[in-house]
Amino acid sequence: MGRIGMPEILVVLVVVLLLFGGKKIPELMKGLGSGINEFKKASKGEDETTPVSKKEEEK
Repeated sequence: MGRIGMPEILVVLVVVLLLFGGKKIPELMKGLGSGINEFKKASKGEDETTPVSKKEEEK
């Protein structure tokens, strides 16, 4: 199999857009982003009770 090129990526994006619709995709991406953040926190061993630093509050 060859590498994934631009036409293949566009086809996948069009299929995702058709399946979920334009309004649902931002919600899915927000959920995906929060899931990734949760995974990163868990892999670092941080807990929800850990105080947030000032740099993280500014984000």
